[in-house]
Amino acid sequence: MKLSLILIGLFSGSAMAQDGEKNLRKLKVAVAPINLEVEVPFEFDMQSEHLDLEVIVEGGERQLFPLLPGTRCPTGHTCRARTSTIGPDGMVSPMIGSLKRNIKTNLAMSLDWIDMNTNLKTVVMSDNRCTRRQAMARAAGLAAGVAAATVASPAYAAETKEVLMGSDSGLLAFVPQKITVCKGDSVKWINNKSGPHNVVFDEEGIPGGVNQESISMIDDQLGEEGESFVMKFDVAGDYAYYCEPHRGAGMQGVLVVT
Repeated sequence: MKLSLILIGLFSGSAMAQDGEKNLRKLKVAVAPINLEVEVPFEFDMQSEHLDLEVIVEGGERQLFPLLPGTRCPTGHTCRARTSTIGPDGMVSPMIGSLKRNIKTNLAMSLDWIDMNTNLKTVVMSDNRCTRRQAMARAAGLAAGVAAATVASPAYAAETKEVLMGSDSGLLAFVPQKITVCKGDSVKWINNKSGPHNVVFDEEGIPGGVNQESISMIDDQLGEEGESFVMKFDVAGDYAYYCEPHRGAGMQGVLVVT
């Protein structure tokens, strides 16, 4: 949720406070379950409600950070219930009005508000970690003035995760031994200690249709510390792999692509 905190924090100052009376209903929590302190309109749909945690940061500024859908407000803290409104293009994220008032430059004129709204709703509504992460990255890009076409490309929200080959203490192991990435992400294996090492995928332990040789270091090894091997993964599934020189010592790893 690190990206989420950064983005919401950027735009949750005075503009969001001004918009609070319109789109937010304050909650005070003493013990679970949550008790609403205000009257709820008749047409209010509880399924569209999401909570924002109210935090006082340095300087006394109030900031709101979204909780995942279905998450209860932490005991002893104040949360605000947030509901989506209906706009010309369907459901509108409560943040859109605040963002429009807060961005006073030419960026506000060029920003694709429909795409921004779509991504913000996805961040809050989606149950899929990868989908939320990608939507947050795209929303942050739009807010920074990146072109909508660039933000929409699959590679824009992709990440690269690192795996050490050999532990710092010299153990023959991949660190971490198991990692999870999203489709379109890359993995970078770095020769750390006790080389040489390589990455060879088990032909019987990868998703169907994936060419084992194309993703493996066949007849190749990393001998010098700091050398690396990078591979991008576009097919979801579990991938079992090993270090060929040290397979007998149990140097094996698991990659999960979701």
